[in-house]
Amino acid sequence: MKLSELRDSLARNPESTLGFQLPDGSAIRADFHVTEVGHVTKRFIDCGGKTHSSEACILQVWLADNDKEHRLMAGKLASILELAKPVMPAADLDVEIEYEKGVVSQYPVASIEAAPGRLEIKLSLKHTDCLAREACGLDQACCGTEGCC
Repeated sequence: MKLSELRDSLARNPESTLGFQLPDGSAIRADFHVTEVGHVTKRFIDCGGKTHSSEACILQVWLADNDKEHRLMAGKLASILELAKPVMPAADLDVEIEYEKGVVSQYPVASIEAAPGRLEIKLSLKHTDCLAREACGLDQACCGTEGCC
């Protein structure tokens, strides 16, 4: 999901409560805080020697041990994103949620579902991949023959 899409959904539903659904179907507790909004740029080289770059808007979600009654409304998150505009170079950045559940992980925002009084933000998984399959001798796609895939 793009940052502009998230902003639009929040603006259309300012009085709605927010929820985050992890890829395994479990939910982040309702008393979460969004403690950081960041623009992250990653420049890297693949194993074949080609350079790449990627950018994203990262929202850090955190749980306080002593604030069980906290609830972040869509309008408040919209105002936090408004404060972050000076560090966001574009509205078409992909949005990811950084959350700690045993380890710190980043989850791409897959979609937002609106229900009366609530926005449910559904998260998906990030995956690793080889970006230089040809240089590594890996097939691009399964060819359907024995020993392939």
